[in-house]
Amino acid sequence: MPDILHRISIDAPQERVHDLIATTEGVARWWTGRRLSGESSVGSRFSVYFGDADKPAAVMEVTSDKPDEVAWRVVDGPDEWIDTLITFTLRPAGSGGTTLLFSHARWAEASEFMSGCSTNWGAYLTSLKTGAEGLDFRPYPGGEISRWE
Repeated sequence: MPDILHRISIDAPQERVHDLIATTEGVARWWTGRRLSGESSVGSRFSVYFGDADKPAAVMEVTSDKPDEVAWRVVDGPDEWIDTLITFTLRPAGSGGTTLLFSHARWAEASEFMSGCSTNWGAYLTSLKTGAEGLDFRPYPGGEISRWE
């Protein structure tokens, strides 16, 4: 099964990065640009929305929330995303920074849709990086590069 993988160097403490990926408020800042619904504790679910849509784009079940790893299993959303696993692994880096290893794993097959998602994940992880470093976040729609009609 193919996976989307990214490695990002972030000039911010691991705790700050963790808070941005482990809370619905944090995820909204760098990814969706609007409040998520639901809970972000292990075993709970949260929904992500983009633009003015009333229907969630995806629903995530939180499977891990540790200081060095946050993981979500997609339980609803695009067919290609169902049962995929999104993992953020954090490692300390020099001078108080953080290395983020990101994976969106267990795709059934590589496709044009997967390629577009990989591009957008890279853009949104850049939003996470710049926001964690004290600069501007670039959530949806500003951060999206590959658009779907």
